[in-house]
Amino acid sequence: MKVIDKIALILIIIGAINWGLIGIFNFNLVAAIFGDMTLISRIVYGLVGISGLWGIKLLFDD
Repeated sequence: MKVIDKIALILIIIGAINWGLIGIFNFNLVAAIFGDMTLISRIVYGLVGISGLWGIKLLFDD
């Protein structure tokens, strides 16, 4: 597994944990750490989204 694949997987896991916290406890960890829709939190959300798209590629790798 390439380094970029590992980074994408870590970000996908972070995003999944955050969505789980939102769904179960109504607690947004990213907003709690970086602020509600600050530049940094928007970057984190963007990176998680891009990682999710990269994860589609991981499904079809051998």
